[in-house]
Amino acid sequence: MPTAPHRPFWLSASLLVATLLVSINLRDLAGWAGLPIPGLPIPFGGAIIDNGLGVLLVLAVAAWLRPDVPLRQALGLAGSSWQGPAIVLLATLPCWLGLWWLGGVSAEARLLPLLMLAVLFPLAEEVIFRGFGVLFAHRRLGWPWWPAALVQAVIFGAIHWWSFGGGGGVALQVFAMTGIGGVVFAVLCRLDRNTLWSAVALHVSLNMAWNVMQVSDATAIGWQGNSLRLSAALLAVLGLYLLHRHHARPAACTNC
Repeated sequence: MPTAPHRPFWLSASLLVATLLVSINLRDLAGWAGLPIPGLPIPFGGAIIDNGLGVLLVLAVAAWLRPDVPLRQALGLAGSSWQGPAIVLLATLPCWLGLWWLGGVSAEARLLPLLMLAVLFPLAEEVIFRGFGVLFAHRRLGWPWWPAALVQAVIFGAIHWWSFGGGGGVALQVFAMTGIGGVVFAVLCRLDRNTLWSAVALHVSLNMAWNVMQVSDATAIGWQGNSLRLSAALLAVLGLYLLHRHHARPAACTNC
């Protein structure tokens, strides 16, 4: 869909990219500018503010760029069938079993870290990067789908690369895996009727698995951990693709 007439494409595109770049780094930028924003005085308080500010920024920018459309629908938060997320969750089962076989259940798993690292933060990232960066860019600002998917994936990977200190080694590996993940999440959104919920299901389940199971750092970033991540992603895409084809077939036959 085209952008609103009073929002030139170059302006909306530049603002979208800038918003993604600064979204969950607003506190860092404010600190560098000499205007520190304190975190909440609770565990994960800084990250809660980071993600919350990122979501609020995305909502504000989306509302300014397209005041004529409901934000819930524009960001992919409208209702979706339960089938897509259920298939995606099933696709992560081999990853869970593999991590259990490699290390077993962690004795240090706690409710608060699981809630933050495996539920709230992934949900915020999906709203920002896939909801705003892909669905909003493609369906409301007129971006072709693949450029929208690739731009947000590169930024998603770069932000995680920076959080691991930048440079090479592990940080580059994190960039590659999170960048690939950004594309996979975007594909799941497209296959699940332009909604976020299947991508959220994969993101939450994988984050939950890595926080519930006890796996060494070497295994987590080695071929075993990466193979489990990639296999879950491929199974999720394949399962959702088959579901998408199943849903599309009756409509195609009706138009015969």
